[in-house]
Parts: sequence; structure tokens; C-alpha cells
Amino acid sequence: MSNPVVAITGAADGIGWATAQLFAVRGWRVALLDMNGDKARERAQALGHHHMGILCNVSDEAQVTAAMAHVVAQQGRLDALINNAGIGDQAVPTLQQTADAFDRVLSVHLRGAFLMTQAALAHMQTQGRDAKGNRGAIVNIGSIASTSGIPGRNAYSAAKAGILGMTRALATEWARKGIRLNAVAPGYVATALVADLAEKGAINAAAIVQRTPLGRMAEPAEIAETIFFLASPAASYVTGATLAVDGGWSVLGAPDLALGDIEHA
Repeated sequence: MSNPVVAITGAADGIGWATAQLFAVRGWRVALLDMNGDKARERAQALGHHHMGILCNVSDEAQVTAAMAHVVAQQGRLDALINNAGIGDQAVPTLQQTADAFDRVLSVHLRGAFLMTQAALAHMQTQGRDAKGNRGAIVNIGSIASTSGIPGRNAYSAAKAGILGMTRALATEWARKGIRLNAVAPGYVATALVADLAEKGAINAAAIVQRTPLGRMAEPAEIAETIFFLASPAASYVTGATLAVDGGWSVLGAPDLALGDIEHA
């Protein structure tokens, strides 16, 4: 039971599930937290022995506290937390949006990441340091919406911008205690959530592919690789950073036509 332990929120599907699979393959014990507790447990069983699935609403402080205490009680420690849980935004123009729906997006993305981080820090700070002086790592999931404007996606953009600000603040507060905090800012990823947004007309998948310099959406496993790096000892001197994994989206400063045609293999 000396293998490191990671807790991943929103772990039953999409980026969270891809991340859980990657950590498990690389020898970590994985705690999969999700609103769908049954699916989280099924996913944990699929990963094999020493993994666990837990029902957890990340916006509920009592559930978060209980879930994190359960992980540490069962696994003995917590080496990394991945704050991945999220929901889609209101797919309507601003004047048709509601404050309740706005609050719900911020509650899951931003409040949830804060509560999970707070609970993880309480456990991590009691652990011994490794050879580099580190006690644990937390990776938050931002977005291209953290730094770029996307019409109509008010709550999501506000939440994801907040994630990056909170990551920087926490990174500086906890660095000397040996706990690293970083963020990943994905572009559009081929997940069920993105497919649902496309079906509702909230996004135009074809236009997104054309706008992305690499000419495609990311696969969840590609985002998982960057998350794993930031959580692992390979990133032992990285804290307060945001790594863009967006196919070049955030650096494009020219019209789409300047990219040329998409070449298919």
C-alpha cells in the first residue's frame, strides 16, 4: 500500500475518467468522486483492486468533508487532488439567463474546487515531505474561457477565471508548506459534455475545429497526461502555473483563414 493516492472529482466520465485510468495504469491508488455514486463505484471496480468510488456533491461542504476523510481513512494518505468536477453553462442569451442557474455553475466549479482543496490541504499538511520537500499536489481544471471571452458563457467564464486566480493565491500560500497547486486550461475536448453543448446549439463543433490551429478537438486522454505531469514528482518545482492544452487556440492572433486547410492523415 505504498503507492501514491489521488482523489479525482467528476471522475466517472470525460476528462475525469480518462485521468483516473491514467493514474491507475501508472501505479496510483485512485479515489473516484462523482455525483453519480453508482457509476463512480463501477468505474473503480473496473480499475481493479485498491481503487474506490465515492458519491460526492462537491458543492456540499458536509459531503466533501466526509468523502475526503473516507479516502484518507481507507488509503492512509492523499498525495494529489484533481479538481475536475463541472457542469455546462446556460445555453441561452444573457437576457434569458437566470441568477439561480448562474449560481449553480459557480457553485459546482468554483465553490466545489475551494471546498475540495480546503479538505485536501487539511490532510496533506500533516504528511511527511518527500526528497524535494513536497507533501502533495493539487491540480485545478481551468479552460480557454478562463482568459478569453466566449459570448453567452457568463457563469462558466467567471467560474473558470476564478479557478486560475484561486490557484495562484493558494500556490503562494502553501508553497512553503510543501504543497503545490497548478492548473490546466484545456481547449475544446471531445467529451459527452461538449457533445451535449453542441446538440443544444450552445457551440458549433465544426467552427471550433476550424478555429483550432491543430485542426481538431482534444481527446480526454491528452488532457489527462498534462494533469498527471503536474501532480507527479516530475513537476516537483512547478507551482502556481497554468498549462494551456488547447491545440494552439489561445495563441492564435489571426483570422481562421490564415491557418490554411486542415490536412487529414
